[in-house]
Amino acid sequence: MLHTRSFAVAAASLFLLAVASPAEVQERGIIDALLDPVCVQIANAISSASDVYYPGHWLYFKGITHWARSSSQISKCVVEPGTATDIGVILNILGSTQTPFAVKGGGHASNPGFSSTSGVHISMFRFSEVTYKSDSQTAVIGAGLVWDDVYTALQQHGVTVVGGRVTGVGVAGFILGGGFSWLTNQYGLAVDTVTAYELVKPDGSVVTVSATSNPDLFWGLKGGFNNFGIVTKFTLKTYAQTEVWGGLITITEKNIPLVAAATANFSANVKDPKAGIITTYNYLLGQPGISQILFYDGPSPPAGVFDDFLSIPYFTKDVKTRSLSSLVQASPANVTYGQRGIFNTVSVLKYTPNLLSVILNETEYWGKYLSAKTGVFISYDVEPFLSDIYTHNTTASAYPATRPSAGLLPFNIYYAWVGTAFDDDFHAAARQSAAQIRNAALAEGQAGIDASPNLYPNYAIYDTPLSDIYGSNVARLKSLKASVDPKNVMGLSGGFKF
Repeated sequence: MLHTRSFAVAAASLFLLAVASPAEVQERGIIDALLDPVCVQIANAISSASDVYYPGHWLYFKGITHWARSSSQISKCVVEPGTATDIGVILNILGSTQTPFAVKGGGHASNPGFSSTSGVHISMFRFSEVTYKSDSQTAVIGAGLVWDDVYTALQQHGVTVVGGRVTGVGVAGFILGGGFSWLTNQYGLAVDTVTAYELVKPDGSVVTVSATSNPDLFWGLKGGFNNFGIVTKFTLKTYAQTEVWGGLITITEKNIPLVAAATANFSANVKDPKAGIITTYNYLLGQPGISQILFYDGPSPPAGVFDDFLSIPYFTKDVKTRSLSSLVQASPANVTYGQRGIFNTVSVLKYTPNLLSVILNETEYWGKYLSAKTGVFISYDVEPFLSDIYTHNTTASAYPATRPSAGLLPFNIYYAWVGTAFDDDFHAAARQSAAQIRNAALAEGQAGIDASPNLYPNYAIYDTPLSDIYGSNVARLKSLKASVDPKNVMGLSGGFKF
């Protein structure tokens, strides 16, 4: 029996015209999209816990929609599996028919095609479990959630996990790509806190992967994305969580030098592992400005930690004692929801005054240039962490490839725009700007960031060489992929592939 099949061709036509160009609609064909034989085969094979949706149904639209419009595609159908067993059935059909597919968790991927497809779109919404286990001090978290939901669910237990820093970020991609958190200074990356994965392997079998049950696969899943199957849930260590302090301050152009000085000083001198910042250089409405997020893991910070920032004249300020979920939702990450977007990244060893000056110059240069190409938001995220963040876990992982004593720091370039015709311009600009910032860091003596860049996978642009992310681990990852997925079923989906 077909699940939730819609034969409303007129409704489907209106929907497709709303989300796709006329050329896309003509190329795909509405009837073909509605009645694709692989979708029909899946619908007939899965249990009643799962469903298949076709264009014209609102859950089809929900399924393919991403935070960045450029990450969405018109798929043949959306499959919402409700059990791990059904995912195994789906993977067997997709593999046997060699049908391209995508797996979407929270939908925050900025790289086009990484969690979208013109084939079969698997949407993980139904994997929404958050179960706290006090005896083991762990939480089991479904792959279809965003971190906002996780923090809210765990709040009643007085605990939290190492998760996303801003609103709207999905659980699955964040963890499988490493995961820098407000708690990273204290506990490491998200991958350092995973104790088990429930994984549907490419052959359809459902397994629990841990350090003892399958150490090689456990290693690969720590940063290796969706190369080894589909993760349905994660078991993470939990940590006691009180109220936190912090929020968002916006600052106008004339006070940017004060922000730069405060950021450089914080990066170099603040050693309190409970303190964190994200200093974002923005170009918006024809001028640069700052979005400053402050965080302290406690109801109030000690004197001196954030004084430099708090003394700067501001445009808006929302800083207070609050829950962790409230702080995460105070971020402006969803301001550009529904626009086209791309990330790129550079690894640096420190944020010096000189490097911050270069970042400001990049913000202004590309802000002016890209505004003429429908650019609506040009931003550069400065993200200082302590140098020992990679020492919290002594066990090897796919990412980071090395765990240096002086930790490489993430840095995010994010551009948002409207016009599809300018996609290549924005992608090229993100590459050029990353190169300029990397060269500036090298010029001031930040040695090693080019030879072993350890680029953060969740920020890396889609054509980043695997060696720039995984370093010497690439060969082992390719070998592991070949052993787990000899028929290359997961190669039918998007993402960084081994």
